[in-house]
Amino acid sequence: MPSRYRSALGAASAAILAIAAGAVVPGGPAAAATSPATTAGLTRVIVEYDDPDAAALAVARAGGTVGRPLSVVDGFVAEVPPERISALKAAPGVRGVTIDAKVGMEAARWRADGDSNSMFSVVRATGALDVWKKPDSTGRLISGTGVGVALIDSGVSQVTGLNDNARIINGPDLSFESQAPNLRYSDTFGHGTHMAGLIAGRDPGTNLLTVSDPTNFTGMAPGATLISVKVAAADGATDVSQVIAAIDWVVAHRDDPALNIKVLNLSFGTDSTQDEQLDPLSHAVESAWKKGITVVVSGGNDGTTRDSLSMPAANPYVIAVGAADLKGTEARADDVVADFSSRGNATRSVDLTAPGRSIVGLRDPGSYIDVNYPTGLVPGDTTGRYFRGSGSSQAAAITSGAAALLLQQRPSLTPDQVKELLTSTADVMPKAEVLGRGAGELNIKKAINAPTPTVAASTQAWASSTGTGSLEASRGSAHVADPASGIELTGEKDIMGKAWNGTTWAKAATAGTAWSGGTWNGSVWTDATKWAAVDWSGTNWDGRTWSGRTWSGATWDGRTWSGRTWSGNTWSGRTWSGSYWSSSIWE
Repeated sequence: MPSRYRSALGAASAAILAIAAGAVVPGGPAAAATSPATTAGLTRVIVEYDDPDAAALAVARAGGTVGRPLSVVDGFVAEVPPERISALKAAPGVRGVTIDAKVGMEAARWRADGDSNSMFSVVRATGALDVWKKPDSTGRLISGTGVGVALIDSGVSQVTGLNDNARIINGPDLSFESQAPNLRYSDTFGHGTHMAGLIAGRDPGTNLLTVSDPTNFTGMAPGATLISVKVAAADGATDVSQVIAAIDWVVAHRDDPALNIKVLNLSFGTDSTQDEQLDPLSHAVESAWKKGITVVVSGGNDGTTRDSLSMPAANPYVIAVGAADLKGTEARADDVVADFSSRGNATRSVDLTAPGRSIVGLRDPGSYIDVNYPTGLVPGDTTGRYFRGSGSSQAAAITSGAAALLLQQRPSLTPDQVKELLTSTADVMPKAEVLGRGAGELNIKKAINAPTPTVAASTQAWASSTGTGSLEASRGSAHVADPASGIELTGEKDIMGKAWNGTTWAKAATAGTAWSGGTWNGSVWTDATKWAAVDWSGTNWDGRTWSGRTWSGATWDGRTWSGRTWSGNTWSGRTWSGSYWSSSIWE
């Protein structure tokens, strides 16, 4: 996996630190640990540092010894007198101190009301809990009811909290796994399920007036309809052409019965090498915006290493969201921009921030992330339901849920008005750097109580994108590849091998006609005969098996594919590996 999937830092990293010290078997629950690790009255800890020399000196002054380094978390193993641990935590250069996982975590059972990064805490801090108690103009409590939120991601698994078939609906599966019946629609990667829970998760039988029970899981908009459009396979593999096709599908079907798609969440971004006015991915989200869909996009996880937002967050129309670090409290005064969150530049930075570090969402057991990042398991979680992740992905998902609440309260809001309401009511972040915090931190309670801005005052007047640029440039450094041959998909061709004509596509995307039945860019991607009569009360779309198409005969850059089919067990997307599904840390 790319380096941006590094292990987490911060107060909630007990699980990863334990694994780094060799105390937990990968994939097993952290609660399996049993006893403290001690040597001659010393307690083994993991020290995370901002300054390694200062941290080592602090350990020595505490009467301890420094052990092996843990570069994956900017830390090291140490043994210190147990009575000196508190002082060590406060020492200069020390970011955090965590006792080795052998400390018996079942004795410290995790509770959502004791974790500032749980959704129980997030909905209180953002004001969503108060919003749920308010009625809309029809008397219904505001929970996103009737608002469709499209999630273009890796699919959604039916875990508890996301198993309401009246609200969680599968759109088409456009991923490399769509031909495999056992994989179709399922989230084999784990990212989409995590995002879905933050947006619209809701445990069975919960009541919005009594949801204060911390044993229940509730996302930002627990009454919203969530439409999952799967584009990513088991390791996050997808191509820009699949994502663009998914956006065009959302636009084409935004008004379908029982969908009413008003919000699009895209926790995704590439390091495109071209201007946002030319980039086809940028044009796709702008076209959706201008068709009345509020598009919420993660700003990216490049921190200060890249002076631009990821694509399509670089498009100035959409709502680009950065990740806030809550610093272990629900209060806003101490919040900062998370170190990994992209800052952008003076011309285009994020529009606002939302909680994005160590957010506790729903776990997708057996998924790629679940198996390969056991550090995300929540120590002391006796239910095994939860998984912790950090990134602008999580911040975007939380903001998408907030947008759904606004759109239930005021269904006639334009995307520009939604953006104005969310940014104009954001909380000030006095300790956060200006570049990267945008207007401040999401406060949906203030937005709900704010007067509706006029259309004239909120209308954005940026130069329109053309979308006529290069598909290959839009991919940036990320390419899917056949793992057997190593041949990558490059150039001006989509995943079906069809030539890309930016001028022709952009015109159709602007008009909202890029999809025609089940056809996109001249190829049949889905079975058009299934669409007209579909029952939207939880019925899944039936994806066509790619018309029996194989890769033989599709030539890219003079090289031919060796007849490999679209079966879900052949493609792994070697060079993509989920790096642009904008979660930087799983911890």
